[in-house]
Amino acid sequence: MAYLGVESSLTGRRWVGPTSEVERQSEALVQAHGYPRGLALVLARLGVTPAEAPGYLEPKLRDLLPDPRSLRDMEKAAARFLEALRHRQKIAVFADYDVDGGSSAALLIHWLRQMGLGATLYVPDRIDEGYGPNAPAMRDLAAAHDLIVCVDCGTLSHEAIAAAKGADVVILDHHLGGETLPECHAVVNPNRQDETGDLAHLCAAAVVFLMLVEAGRQLREAGAKGPDLMALLDLVALATVADVAPLKGVNRALVQQGLKVMGARARPGLVALADVAKLDTAPSSYHLGYVLGPRVNAGGRIGQADLGARLLATDNPHEAQAMAERLDQLNTERRDIEAAVRAAALAQAEDRGLDAPLVWAAGEGWHPGVVGIVASRLKELTNRPAVVIGLDGDEGKGSGRSVSGVDLGVSVQRLAAEGLLIKGGGHRMAAGLTVARDKLEAAMERLSEMLAKQGAGQGGPSDLRLDGMLMPGAANLDLVENLERAGPFGQGAPGPRFAIADARISYARQVGTGHLKIACDDGLGGRLEGIAFGAFDGPMGAALMNHGGARFHLAGRLEVNEWGGRRSVQLRLEDAAPAAG
Repeated sequence: MAYLGVESSLTGRRWVGPTSEVERQSEALVQAHGYPRGLALVLARLGVTPAEAPGYLEPKLRDLLPDPRSLRDMEKAAARFLEALRHRQKIAVFADYDVDGGSSAALLIHWLRQMGLGATLYVPDRIDEGYGPNAPAMRDLAAAHDLIVCVDCGTLSHEAIAAAKGADVVILDHHLGGETLPECHAVVNPNRQDETGDLAHLCAAAVVFLMLVEAGRQLREAGAKGPDLMALLDLVALATVADVAPLKGVNRALVQQGLKVMGARARPGLVALADVAKLDTAPSSYHLGYVLGPRVNAGGRIGQADLGARLLATDNPHEAQAMAERLDQLNTERRDIEAAVRAAALAQAEDRGLDAPLVWAAGEGWHPGVVGIVASRLKELTNRPAVVIGLDGDEGKGSGRSVSGVDLGVSVQRLAAEGLLIKGGGHRMAAGLTVARDKLEAAMERLSEMLAKQGAGQGGPSDLRLDGMLMPGAANLDLVENLERAGPFGQGAPGPRFAIADARISYARQVGTGHLKIACDDGLGGRLEGIAFGAFDGPMGAALMNHGGARFHLAGRLEVNEWGGRRSVQLRLEDAAPAAG
């Protein structure tokens, strides 16, 4: 049954509430620990038992961090890295152009700098060179360096790695590996085919962090000391959230601790980025994914490929300020380009039908730097894997995003092995591909078949999932602070969303461009303010503005609003429905 009887809300969605099993588990959590009901419902939905709850709310990195040596080639990689340090050899870091690649490179550069050694940063241009190592770049780097460390890339780059004659190559990656690995000194990757898969959820920056943990262990065994690794966790947290790695196990602890490090504002690049983004509160996982991450990415998408990595790696506040301002400007330009591609892609996808196992679109000249973001928007809209492709000449370059439980990377890799793609790879939640124009339709049809077998397309695209119901008076600061203890929230651990049932709208007005500010009450003294961004882009804004005394069910997320030195709770309103009866 639809939750609160809402089969079709003002935005056309069906509301889905907690299952009976979640309800029972939440009652057990309340009885065992006295948690507020809202917190208990969220923990139960996340599968946390009463016995696990105290440890879950206070995750300790020392308890959750895996032994780096559980990954193949880890000892070899760290030993070669330290050998280069000891002999003051020339090191190059070849990084992907996204947040994970930039953060991974910055981790190595900061660590080496604290040990008195510099490193060359190389980030390929998305359009001219494409993703990952290429033979000319690797050949040039090998001619001038003793060690090349490839981060967030390289696992499938056999030809390019072979071109690095005269230098050792170490790969620290997390993308799906093939049947064979490149011939190089070491390949550390939890998604190698000969790995157990226990750490498959790590992003590349977390793999780099584990390598630095192993390097620290080897240094201690030799009677030496390395840099403070805890101070580097802000970079690991940023990469984990921005690369949509699932926030479970050690990832959750890395992000939670990394947010604390970031809150201390010690890294010039992240401080400058937060300031240009006008971030005036303590950072949360939301800010990593939707405020800071897109700005770091903007250089790799439509501007200078290495700008994000250089920002994260710099120790110079003035240099950081200039780069952050440039990235902010590029991000604004990126949004404009993205909006045009998104409108065209959505229209095309709607013509094909948004209820298929795969939602896809391809267009002439669509900028390769924004197709991934547009794919993400289509995925969010439809609750289905999405692929968006920019066509140029005889080829198309595209990017895909997946939903929980559907492994897009392995399907794209298989599609390439079957000859329907020129190349393709990725991980569970995201993938990149290159396809011949004359094979586009056949490739997407085959990909749709493969994803359907994994269950893609079975969930309702219009379902809005709710953790439960709250009275306006129960939505207080204590509850929000308790809910934050269950975070960080993101991929694999969606944030809490509640319904305010049968609410009276006591105040409503339009603010900014198409946004709605409201206040509601329950007639019992409880009052809650809310904001709905973009409410007037659809029917919700007008319906609530012109409520005429009618009562509504409201749905959204609770957040702390800080204004004029006052902290209060507000509802980030996402949906509403008339309250019947």
